[in-house]
Amino acid sequence: MRAPELPWLVADIGGTNARFGLVTAPGAAPSHVAVLSGAVYPTLPDAVAAYLSEHAGGVRPGAACLAVAGPIDGDRYRLTNSPWAGSTRDLDVPYVKLLNDFEALAVSLPHLRADELVPLGGPEPSYGVKAVLGPGTGLGVGGLVPTDHGWVPIPGEGGHVTVPAADDRELEIVRALRAEGLDQVVAEHVLSGPGLARLHRALARVNGVAAPSLAASEIVARLGDPLCAETVEVFCGMLGSFAGNVALTLGARGGVYLGGGVLPRIVERVCASNFRARFAANPDMSAYLAEIGTSLIVAPQPALTGAAAWLTQHAPAAR
Repeated sequence: MRAPELPWLVADIGGTNARFGLVTAPGAAPSHVAVLSGAVYPTLPDAVAAYLSEHAGGVRPGAACLAVAGPIDGDRYRLTNSPWAGSTRDLDVPYVKLLNDFEALAVSLPHLRADELVPLGGPEPSYGVKAVLGPGTGLGVGGLVPTDHGWVPIPGEGGHVTVPAADDRELEIVRALRAEGLDQVVAEHVLSGPGLARLHRALARVNGVAAPSLAASEIVARLGDPLCAETVEVFCGMLGSFAGNVALTLGARGGVYLGGGVLPRIVERVCASNFRARFAANPDMSAYLAEIGTSLIVAPQPALTGAAAWLTQHAPAAR
């Protein structure tokens, strides 16, 4: 069975930005990488056409693997934090595979170099089920399972589980968020870029202080400000509890990896935070969690790497 014509298109479609690249040979790293603002284009096909025309020399890819930040149903997609929705049949590409964005990130894990990972505690990641999660425009979760036929990714929407409040102060924060109009507070409401801004407002309310409305990028740039520093510390602690819950749910003895767009901006702060202590702070399973390694992904475009790896493994059977 003949593989689709090269080059192949890979993409990481988030709620804010769409990242594109080309695979020019099986196993090759994505090239011609470009980042397009989703707000500029009314639909995903418009963004794909603009990328191919303006950044890829007008090539016509023979196949594509698109990682999208939202649920997938066959050839249909709907982004959780963007109005983009539709079918891959609307794209002028002969063969298209859709993956959840964190499903693609999971596929990338065996292909990441050591210098693309920052250890966050525990033993070195090992062979076994792996989990990946991370805050960006939303909060993504995925898994990777070893089988006799290679690694199999697991998509999920775990970012929408109930927020992991572990003590009285965090419960106060949840109550402050509910006072803003959130009837039920889920993890993504706090553990995301918009969630970081929401957490900053809630902490100001809990502390009884006035604070300006700040975006996530402004909060992480003002860590000399006590409220911003506390916001990031609470964020890292709650992320640790959430990551521990994911590790237990998936049985991720092969390691837990943090991705997304927020954490690479605050690597040193995450390393110095109580993330790891909160990760292992389970009354019944602390010894189990202590044996699971945790790492932060600092590779520039890991979901594109995952999409490219998926095509290399599966595209030869696409026709």
